[in-house]
This record gives sequence, C-alpha cells and structure tokens, in this order.
Amino acid sequence: MTKLRVGVIGLGEVAQVIHLPILESMPDRFEVAAICDISPGLVKRMGERYRVARGYTSFHELIAAGGLDCVLVLNSDEYHAECTIAALDAGLDVLVEKPMCLSPREAEEIIAARDRSGRTVMVAYMRRFAPAFTEAVERLPELGEIRYVRVHDVIGENRLIVDQTSHVDRPDDVPAGAVDEKWARRSALVKEALGEVPQELEWTYGLLCGLGSHDLSAMRELLGRPQRVSAAKMWRSGGYLVALLDYGDFVVTYETGVDSQLRYDTYIEVYGGSGTMKVQYDTPYVRHFPTTLQLELTDGDSYERSVRRPHLKDPYTYELEHFHEVVTSGGTPKTTPEDYVEDMELFVEIIRALERS
Repeated sequence: MTKLRVGVIGLGEVAQVIHLPILESMPDRFEVAAICDISPGLVKRMGERYRVARGYTSFHELIAAGGLDCVLVLNSDEYHAECTIAALDAGLDVLVEKPMCLSPREAEEIIAARDRSGRTVMVAYMRRFAPAFTEAVERLPELGEIRYVRVHDVIGENRLIVDQTSHVDRPDDVPAGAVDEKWARRSALVKEALGEVPQELEWTYGLLCGLGSHDLSAMRELLGRPQRVSAAKMWRSGGYLVALLDYGDFVVTYETGVDSQLRYDTYIEVYGGSGTMKVQYDTPYVRHFPTTLQLELTDGDSYERSVRRPHLKDPYTYELEHFHEVVTSGGTPKTTPEDYVEDMELFVEIIRALERS
C-alpha cells in the first residue's frame, strides 16, 4: 500500500484530539512528515509528541520545503483557501476541513487551482462517511414517499466534552495581533459572501459555515438540494436558527444552536409513507462513539423497529481512508469543492430568508 507523506497545517483542538492520533494509527497509509502552526511552542511540543522533525510556523515554508505528497488544512477557517491554493500550486493533494472557505470568490479560486494543478481537493465532511449514514442513503427508498424531515443539531460547546475526555495543549505564544487579524479577515470574507448585513447575520453565517455545514451537506446527500428556503428565524445574536426548506412534496425543518449543556444532540429524521429513519450522531470528540441508524418499517400488518450500529470505527478514520484511496487511485472524492459550493449557496439563501423575516 502506498504511504503518503502528510503535512499538517494547524495544530489546534481538532488536530490534537482527532487527526494526529488517527494519522498515527494508520502507519501503512500515512506518515506525518511536517507540521505547522502559528504557535512556535505548539509546533515544538507536537513535534516531540509525534516524532516529527520538520516543524514550521508558516505554511508557505512548510510547502516550499518539499518532501510531501499531501496536506491536511486544519487551521482557522479564514485561511483555508489560501493554504489550499498554495498546496495545489505546489503539486500537493489537499484534505481541507469544513468549511472549505467563506466566500464564493475563494471557492472559485480553489476550483481553478485544482483544475490547473490536476491534484485532489477533498472537503472533510466526516459525518457523511459514518457507516450508519451511508447505510441510510442506501435504505431511504424503503420508507416510501417522503412526507417530512427534521435536521436537528443543538449541542453544547465542544470544549465542555473535550476538557473531560482529552488533553488539549492551548498555547499562550500566539503572535500579537494574530487574533485581531483573523477576525478582520473573517469579516471581510463574510461581506464578500453576503454584502453589508447586520453583525448578527454575519454571526449566523458563521454558524452555518461551521456547525451547519455538516448538517446541510449530509441532508443534501440524503435528500438532494431543496427547491427554496421558505422561511427562517434566528435569535440570541445569531446563535440559534430554524429554517423551513421546501422540497416540493415535503418540507425539512432545520434547527441548530449551541448552548452550555454537556451533551451532543444531533440527528436527521426522515418520515416516509410507510417508515421512519433516524441517523443519530454522537460527539466526534470522543472517538468510536457510534453513529446509529434507527428504522421503523411497516409492511401490511407487520411493524418492525431496529437500531443498527454498523461499526465502531469512527467516521474520521473512514474519511481519511477515502482520501488515501482517491489520492492513490486517481479517483474523485465524494466531497468535492463543487459539492461544498452547493452548501455555501444554501447558507446564503438562508441568510436572505432571515433578511426577509
């Protein structure tokens, strides 16, 4: 099996809890050959922890040094596009965490860079690689005609779970001004996507790009894209959102928000003419917590209820296996940049519905 030499850009919470341990657990597929973060101390400590000699505080330096086959772009959302394009132009394949980018211009530039380089860009939508979800896609016709769907994602802050289950190195040596520069860049990119809108709508767009991108991406794979956004309402400074998504013959209620409860309440529930399906997710920050598929099917006088747990392997591992396969075989990833653009367009449609309300 071909082993890919990986550069990891961004060593924050998700890299430490998820990506680095999983890469280490797949030595036949990946070798972490270089790491990068704006915190020098974090680069040093993660390099020692994972025995990586090549550490950088600039992704430009990491890419220019060579010796890589691909990169994982795990840093802050505002820099995803810049890192992805630089890697593609250097002839590297890219797995970029969601959201792929924040503005339509960035998406166009990523697609252009991919096309001129001939390399792979895959967007990291791990929920779509959970075996329970992929089984749900296959079994959806068993429900009969779809009547109604709920997409629900109301969770506690990730840190509440992470602090109980993992050690995360949160550095205190981030360069002065980096945080202010990040927020300024974010605001400019959101304005590119939306134009001038109230700050609360900028925050809601951020919620959609972050947490919402998982939900709406999985919804599209399962059901297709809605015809329109009929209505939307947000409150608590854009931290909570409900939207009605019109599919013509049925409606999807999408509801999301973040609170301070120590729990993870996320599912997609489909009501069909003769059956109901529920894909129930648990926190990805505790690896191997299973995603389950709950089925209720009626056939004549018979009623059957089942709970399927197809596998305990976590979705991030399936996602990285898929990335390895498409890079080494020359295939096309399931989660392409064009696929992400459909999500971004839906985010903007929801914001426009909020403006109308």
